[in-house]
Amino acid sequence: MTGIDTRPGGGVGTERGIGASASRPDGVLKVTGEFAYASDLWLDDMVWGATLRSPHPAARIRAIDVGPALAMPGVLAALTHHDVPGTKFYGLERADQPVLAMEQVRYQGEPVAIVAADHPERARRAAAAIKVDYEVVEAVTDPWRAAFDPDCPKVHPQGNVVRHQPVRVGSVFEAPVVVRGEYEVGMQDQAFLGPESGLAVPAADGGVDLYIATQWLHVDRDQIAPCLGLPPEKVRLTLAGVGGAFGAREDLSMQIHACMLALRTGRPVKMVYGRRESFFGHVHRHPARMRYEHGATRDGRLVYVKAEILLDGGAYCSSTPAVVGNAASLGVGPYEVANVAVDVYGVYTNNPPCGAMRGFGAVQACFAYESQMDRLAQACGLSPVEVRRRNAVSQGSRLITGQVIDSPAPLAAMLTRLEALPLPQRRADDQRDLPGGVSQTTRGEGVRRGVGYGVGIKNICFSEGFDDYSTARVRVELAGGEPHVLVHTAAAEVGQGLVTVQAQIARTELGIDRVTVAPADTSVGSAGSSSASRQSYMTGGAVKAACEAVRERLAELSAEHPGLSLAELLEVTGPIEETREFRHRPTYPMDPLTGQGDSHVQLALCVHRAVVDVDVELGLVKVVELAAVQDVGRILNPQALEGQIHGGSAQGLGLALMEEIQVAGGVVRNPSFTDYLIPTILDVPPMPLTILENPDPAAPYGLRGAGEPPTLSSTPAIVAAIRDATGRPLSRVPVRPHDLVVLDAVSA
Repeated sequence: MTGIDTRPGGGVGTERGIGASASRPDGVLKVTGEFAYASDLWLDDMVWGATLRSPHPAARIRAIDVGPALAMPGVLAALTHHDVPGTKFYGLERADQPVLAMEQVRYQGEPVAIVAADHPERARRAAAAIKVDYEVVEAVTDPWRAAFDPDCPKVHPQGNVVRHQPVRVGSVFEAPVVVRGEYEVGMQDQAFLGPESGLAVPAADGGVDLYIATQWLHVDRDQIAPCLGLPPEKVRLTLAGVGGAFGAREDLSMQIHACMLALRTGRPVKMVYGRRESFFGHVHRHPARMRYEHGATRDGRLVYVKAEILLDGGAYCSSTPAVVGNAASLGVGPYEVANVAVDVYGVYTNNPPCGAMRGFGAVQACFAYESQMDRLAQACGLSPVEVRRRNAVSQGSRLITGQVIDSPAPLAAMLTRLEALPLPQRRADDQRDLPGGVSQTTRGEGVRRGVGYGVGIKNICFSEGFDDYSTARVRVELAGGEPHVLVHTAAAEVGQGLVTVQAQIARTELGIDRVTVAPADTSVGSAGSSSASRQSYMTGGAVKAACEAVRERLAELSAEHPGLSLAELLEVTGPIEETREFRHRPTYPMDPLTGQGDSHVQLALCVHRAVVDVDVELGLVKVVELAAVQDVGRILNPQALEGQIHGGSAQGLGLALMEEIQVAGGVVRNPSFTDYLIPTILDVPPMPLTILENPDPAAPYGLRGAGEPPTLSSTPAIVAAIRDATGRPLSRVPVRPHDLVVLDAVSA
């Protein structure tokens, strides 16, 4: 072939394309501390915004006096709900959250007023000087009461149940072997390291430019614009450096507030939350109470599952309806069962708002159904692996919603491979290897080892009929006399390596090594949210489609100008640019009465084996190893993929052992990393990985979203291992030290 090779990957430089561990363009900057995060934004004439928040979880507001703040030198504005120029409410799924509290506050930390001043400390002092007359009222903090007590006060006028989703299949609810359990999952924080921050700049056209750390630029814009009384085209968002997200940046935090202050003062306004304020400024993982009953034959084959899952959504809706849908549709896990009665409730309370967090809805259910599978194994005299293998789904199986799994799902084989991995050798010669490390006081006399397994199934992309799509613009041009590709999307790089993957796709499809990924902003069509493990699938699919369109155009031009190299052709034609939207196959809402429906795009499986050492005298745990087998369909970037699986596993470890926001009477007791514990490098064990590639024919490159599934299965695997070591039932996470102490060991 003479001229240009327009086949996929037919050019040069594809050694950094799909399948390679291409380096991240932000990697060196981040490890050297030079990366510009949203909290580093600066303009010479900017002022600082601060927020006054409610100290009460439930109260009526009788009066607000901003006079003391405005009287302070350097204060440029002090605003309340009266100053909201447009719609006074916003929300991710329902517009039920006020921009600033109006007649009442519904959770501790709810924004009541905002100020702008010429120094951040002056802004904070001005906010504190605002006088608010509160009438404290009864707080609804028990989700069971909120859902089922008819005499319970209503957090919102429409009632306390945000969504109830039943799933009904079959009619046989008797079996020779029955196991029951009640389980709880605490409120986990996303614990990203970069707090909420952004810079709003008033524009000459009366609009505003917002530079913001977020997960979803266009949905932010579509909530902000009505509240500012502006058309969407006058609210322009550009992604600033994001220091982690994990779901907490799907909801708005300071976006509208900064824009209001910028438009009022005519000056750029920067807002940056401190760590304590961040705990009140974003949603958390829904805490859950769950009741399960599994019935099986004597040889361990499931006959039926009954379940009731109660999710505390806190004061506002956020993504509670989607979390309920996930918990319901995936509520019995990746197991074949013909008879199901599942009920999932998401409710309003006066506790902190809860929403998206890695694996949302599926994480809570997974802890319960996997704990049940261990109980069933014990009741039937089977190993934990064998009981799972006998009930495992495979390609062609149906979920409890009736949806057929139409791509590879080799769960039984994954379990077999995991079980066959060699176990770590016990080392007792070094005190650092014991639970508690060098702070050990008993020299390990009470240390016992346990092994446990966990299996998780997670939906990929958005579900239940959501119009999920992504847009990409790809431009091929000459730069310095050589072909160059510019990729432009609105997809948020939140640390997962998406920028790298977009460049890899462009290199693979166009065969051009020099690729630049433009900063994400709203000047290009929506790319959806960086959540639900969807961006490689959706934005990757959009970049691939746009590259294919460019390649087709190049082929046409090459035929018109035969014998020219690509550089020579571009010299003649000028830049070639194409924009494409990518949509996955349609999904459908779950039936509100039966839960039936093809609600998901894709499903992903991960299985974990945990090995732990537990000091039953001191209540200390050391996770010795956390091995995983995961099917990813197709590996796009091996190094980045391993990081995603390791990171998801570590967050599951945190939920199992240490992470919980302590809430008493609606009041958060531990809003700091001093008292809210997250795993450090000393807590994270070796994580051997077996990564399988069984392509999904419906997905770009056959890939399968990979970031969330390990968060599901790591938690129950660790808790199962602790049960194995201690013999304690352990029906709640995180496991606490006093849950682990074995009295006979202490007395001995």
